[in-house]
Amino acid sequence: MNNVAAAVSRALLGIFLACAITLGLSAGAWGQVKKGGTLVVAFTSIRTLNPAVQSGAATGMPGSQLFAGLVEMDDKFQPQPYLAERWEISGDKKTYTFHLVKGATFHDGKPITSEDVAFSLEAAKKYHPFGQIMFGAVEKVEIPTPDIAVVRLSRPSPGFMQALQPFLMPILPKHIYGDGKDLKTHPRNVQDVVGSGPFKLAEYKANEHVILTRFDNFFRPGRPYLDRIVIKQLRDPAAAMVGFERGELDYAPFAGFEFRQIDRIAKEHKGDIVVTRKGYEAVGLVYYLELNLRRKPYDDVRVRRAIQYAIDRNVLANKLLVGQVSPSEGPLASTNPFYDAASLVRYPYSLEKANALLDEAGLKPDANGVRFAMTLDEANWSPNVHGPMAEYIRAQLKRVGINVTLRRSPDFATWVKRIASWDYDATTNGAWNYPDPVIGVHRLFVCDNIRNQIWTNTQGYCSKEADAALAKAANDLGVEARKKAYSEFQHVVTNDLAQLFMVEGSYVTLYHNYVKNPPSSVWGAMAPFDQVYLDKK
Repeated sequence: MNNVAAAVSRALLGIFLACAITLGLSAGAWGQVKKGGTLVVAFTSIRTLNPAVQSGAATGMPGSQLFAGLVEMDDKFQPQPYLAERWEISGDKKTYTFHLVKGATFHDGKPITSEDVAFSLEAAKKYHPFGQIMFGAVEKVEIPTPDIAVVRLSRPSPGFMQALQPFLMPILPKHIYGDGKDLKTHPRNVQDVVGSGPFKLAEYKANEHVILTRFDNFFRPGRPYLDRIVIKQLRDPAAAMVGFERGELDYAPFAGFEFRQIDRIAKEHKGDIVVTRKGYEAVGLVYYLELNLRRKPYDDVRVRRAIQYAIDRNVLANKLLVGQVSPSEGPLASTNPFYDAASLVRYPYSLEKANALLDEAGLKPDANGVRFAMTLDEANWSPNVHGPMAEYIRAQLKRVGINVTLRRSPDFATWVKRIASWDYDATTNGAWNYPDPVIGVHRLFVCDNIRNQIWTNTQGYCSKEADAALAKAANDLGVEARKKAYSEFQHVVTNDLAQLFMVEGSYVTLYHNYVKNPPSSVWGAMAPFDQVYLDKK
């Protein structure tokens, strides 16, 4: 090969590789992508497909396929271009200028413009369970051109960019959702959905399945690779596990299989089935016992402390949950950069202290040894955790004279309705810290977020001290100042026991080895599946 030919060859190779990189393929993957096929996903109950009105994985996973966001996160917690191809941030961190991908359209062919961005941001701020917390600093959105959106904040907001991904702030079509109907109950949240993401809604059947099909005019050329995604809503973890092992299911994120069965699958199917915890780094999952603080005797901190003393979290984590989780003693996961062990008020296991506090609160045992009765709702998501945890709490509280009746909801929606309407004594629960506590933690404790909506401050906790600390931490004052504020907060809520902290853990994803390029960012299955493909031999 002469020098000219070699130069041309290198140039062509460079162009080809550049195209591959543009399409998001790694150097080892660009020659192996196979387009087409159907990915069958094992999943949980789904109530809505619009992430602007509901938090959590049940909406976030399908919603991130139907809707794009301004940004998406990589595996290092850094925002990367998505519908916004680039952006500028002012020196005072109060003005964000987003430049949209030109030519992007919704699924009905209408162009995506900065007006839709402004509408979507206002919708998420108003309707998302913690929209006011994520976007409370947003003063206005200016739309100088259809391709440019300028967001002006009243103050620097440290979690702002993290909140612009599709499962927190989806880009909605104003021409559909701006019709004056209540966005929370809008009929287009589950039927005839018009989105901005890589897949379109083909069919939604409540408590059965969601079928998504490829959007041919997605603004990322050549993507998505799959023709279809079928999300099967499976209530029985044992049946789902059997279906997965048989190959009837391809991909199982947030797998609710019993922990010992996951270990067995990993050993018996090594090489054929991948078992991983990668993709949940941004979650920071903390499980807790939530008490309805409006009701007696749970409004008495002595009672809350007694219940906390009665629970041996080491036994719960290491024996009942076979070491797949770790004990928790506060609202922040131990992996959170703002976690401060020294600030926590601790309650080491002690039935003696529990009984003494209950006596002090005037809750003397009757002739049968019963002090009072409690109805405990068992959350029906993450059953591999909530089931054993609820049973253990019942057994332990019986030892101090609290007669616990377990109540199991027939489905996720029923449990949500009970907790969101404050119709409960106590419930097992859990929540994500998210990468910045402004997004995931404030929503559970600030007085202004006591709402009839799941994963808000449903327990009804209100503390001026906690609110003041969180208000300080919500400002971008530098890492050290925020750490100090979060230390104050952690001390207050563990002293008050706004929640009774149990264990912290992560989720598990299982998938067959023919599933290639599964989402690998810090959000895993709540990222778009536009690069996933199947390579079945």
